[in-house]
Amino acid sequence: MAPIGQMTQPTARIDALARARQRAALLPDCLAEARRVANTVIAGWHGRRKRGIGETFWQFRPYVDGESLSRIDWRRSARDDHLYVRDREWEAAHTIWLWADRSPSMLFKSETALVAKESRALVLMLALAEILSRSGERIGCPGVMEPVASRNAAERLALALAHAAQQTTLPDLTQVGRMSDVVLISDFLDETGTLEKAIGPAARRGIRGHAIEISDPAEEIFPYAGRTEFRDPETGQKLVAGRAENIAADYRRAWLARRDALAQGVRRLGWSYLSHRTDRPASEALAAAHGQLSGNPTPKKAPTP
Repeated sequence: MAPIGQMTQPTARIDALARARQRAALLPDCLAEARRVANTVIAGWHGRRKRGIGETFWQFRPYVDGESLSRIDWRRSARDDHLYVRDREWEAAHTIWLWADRSPSMLFKSETALVAKESRALVLMLALAEILSRSGERIGCPGVMEPVASRNAAERLALALAHAAQQTTLPDLTQVGRMSDVVLISDFLDETGTLEKAIGPAARRGIRGHAIEISDPAEEIFPYAGRTEFRDPETGQKLVAGRAENIAADYRRAWLARRDALAQGVRRLGWSYLSHRTDRPASEALAAAHGQLSGNPTPKKAPTP
């Protein structure tokens, strides 16, 4: 039979940035999220529930002698015999660290997938950088780029990735400060416990995190039949199945059990876990990731058969 999947060449980072922008401009749900962030949250999503400089109304409170009269809200004060001040919620730029896996396993693409896993991971990473930077957030990448607060953060990140050495392991999060968010995008095809071990110290320091699993549909549904040779892209080891269809059911059960264990381990540490297949639009994962970052997770959907 014809091969189900193949290894693709690494995605050019500038091309991935162009695709990220194109998706943000063309896909309705992605564009709606980007506009909402840009138009309604000027100084960042993450209000601190503290009085200070910002655009979002927080509360009315009684005027205190000595305060500037310019702060009095005369319309509210006209309702009774007291003077009131309109307080705004303090908002500050938040630091969000984005990381996309570029290890050899991410280069896989099957016939039913829209793109390779690496391409999808980079598109999501750079699209998030584009949207977050528009709202004033500080964007960084562990081991690649220090956090920057800039409207062109996505371009700077793409340039930094183009000159960065390829990472084959999960990033070191020791440099990430508290009250930051971390987004890891990978297929997480590591040994059991690797992800929990990597993020555990950061989670215990109070760092919020979000893991986005990227998978190819062939990896999940196992559409192979007949004599099939499987090769590990990381180690080069090979496995030959005489009749691949005979192990399909066991494989699917093992795959789903692995995903469930991975998600439970991540959530035990207080992080969120999303799974996304490369035969689905990137906008779906982008909208879900945005919901997690803004504290409004999207409803769970039934898994794609």
